[in-house]
Amino acid sequence: MEGSSGLDAAIESLLNTEKQCRLAGDVAGTRKAAVDIVELCFKDAAWKTLNDQIVVLSKRRGQLKQAITAVVQKAMEYIDVTPDVETRIELIKTLSSVAAGKIYVEIERARLIKRLAKIKEEQGKIDEAAEIMQEVAVETFGSMAKTEKLAFILEQVRLCLDRQDYVRAQILSRKISPRVFDADTSKDKKKPKEGDNMVQEAPADVPSLLELKRIYYELMIRYYSHNNDYLEICRCYKSIYEIPSIKEDPAKWTPILRKICWFLVLAPHDPMQSSLLNATLEDKNLSEIPNFRLLLKQVVTMEVIQWTKLWEFFKDEYENEKNLLGGALGTKAAEDLKLRIIEHNILVVSKYYSRITLKRLADLLCLSLQEAEKHISDMVNSKALIAKIDRPMGIVSFRTAQDSNGVLNSWASNLEKLLDLVEKSCHQIHKETMIHKAVLKA
Repeated sequence: MEGSSGLDAAIESLLNTEKQCRLAGDVAGTRKAAVDIVELCFKDAAWKTLNDQIVVLSKRRGQLKQAITAVVQKAMEYIDVTPDVETRIELIKTLSSVAAGKIYVEIERARLIKRLAKIKEEQGKIDEAAEIMQEVAVETFGSMAKTEKLAFILEQVRLCLDRQDYVRAQILSRKISPRVFDADTSKDKKKPKEGDNMVQEAPADVPSLLELKRIYYELMIRYYSHNNDYLEICRCYKSIYEIPSIKEDPAKWTPILRKICWFLVLAPHDPMQSSLLNATLEDKNLSEIPNFRLLLKQVVTMEVIQWTKLWEFFKDEYENEKNLLGGALGTKAAEDLKLRIIEHNILVVSKYYSRITLKRLADLLCLSLQEAEKHISDMVNSKALIAKIDRPMGIVSFRTAQDSNGVLNSWASNLEKLLDLVEKSCHQIHKETMIHKAVLKA
């Protein structure tokens, strides 16, 4: 009791001092008195009193923002030395409520929210941690370092993915432009502008920009894996592969390059996939994994691929992926791989044949008649192929796709032929009329 009354007396004395300094406009004195109160409570391990005094100091009439900033920053130093989790949470919540709505302590509040979310996550409350993190919009903080902003948003995305809230994860991920990772940080430091003094240094535990780039693309891989968007997954792995620290170490880039090859083959055929496929084939590092070079070569070459032989050759490589970086390719990957090989074979046949019987096509694809018809119909619906099936005759007719210029040229040519025919018809009619008139006169 004596210790408690002594602490109360000391706090009362310091509050009077703080009031005098505040009313006199003494910034340094007010700040020192406020910080001394916080230190006094900490030394006496009076955590409840500390929380109460922080609230009291923040609500005093005409309180200086420098004093509130100093109190919040000082109290944040004591979070790690709290005796238990409940006390820690209570202190964080008190500081967060004091900092709420105050632009001069917005960074401190963001850091407090992040620590509170981490505690909630450790307790297994993922949903609660994600909700807490979403309260803060760090992209509007002008004084926060770029790397710290990125790390905070990436943490928000990760928690949303952990709770399988993929819609919100996508919305949050769009706050980050991939171009920001390619910015030259050395140039920014050479510009000593007025605004630079206001930007705070990022804490030591915040990863570097290149490390954040890797984390960002790993999270995006998790997001795209949910939709089985193989081309976007491949592009994410390609961006990770381009990071200098990974490209210099064969142990790091080999599993990533394997993933790039797999997802390129799994991605549906389109101009972007074709461009990435050819660019990857030109990569010198691909010679270190010859099996995957062979796989890409087979897909690029316009020849029919035998699915059974391909699967026998690559089955062990496919199974081995689960033991490498990034884990297994996905539950549907084996089915989708077979589908892509069938689509490739149909495209190859369409290059060499304008008309082919459905039975012969099914033999080439190693499928039944119904399956071959279904795959052609799916490709026509997805506009990957232009074809018509004459079911009574059992014949498939392929046509090459025409662009808008080609269509216009064909129309112009047809119109020209039509006008020539009209002109010849008119000439013949005129000729017959003249001959008939001459006969009548005679």
